[in-house]
Amino acid sequence: MATPWWKDEDRLLAALRRADEAAREVPPEFVAAGKAIFTWHDVDAELASLTYDSAAEREELSPTRGAEHVPLRALIFATGEVTIELEVGREALMGQVVPARPGTAYTHLVTGAVVESAIDESGCFVFRPAPSQAFRLQCSPSSGTNVVTDWIAL
Repeated sequence: MATPWWKDEDRLLAALRRADEAAREVPPEFVAAGKAIFTWHDVDAELASLTYDSAAEREELSPTRGAEHVPLRALIFATGEVTIELEVGREALMGQVVPARPGTAYTHLVTGAVVESAIDESGCFVFRPAPSQAFRLQCSPSSGTNVVTDWIAL
């Protein structure tokens, strides 16, 4: 019976060398993006839960729609006090904070970049262009608690 590789010192060291070489082949930007996903940017922010995603309903849509038709994607996130309604189109990410509160909205991109947009008196904000990569949304009202969503992949 052959000795398992993990009990053979030479084979174990060879496997560890291969694993180390594979880890070194991962681009540094990829590692930084992975670490950014798990960074807690604002310990005082309240995490909003995803309560609705129109992408879940796409499977139920009629197959007669044209391939060129790209519908808006609607997402709703909620906390105990605030709801964030989002519509994502080809050219923009539009949102509204309910109840309306002026302030600032931020998209934190997976690369670490942050984009800012004003939240008006009606609670509305727009990001142009829409994020093309995974992001999380943070809404910082001029008064009240910051709210942050989980990561969103479009």
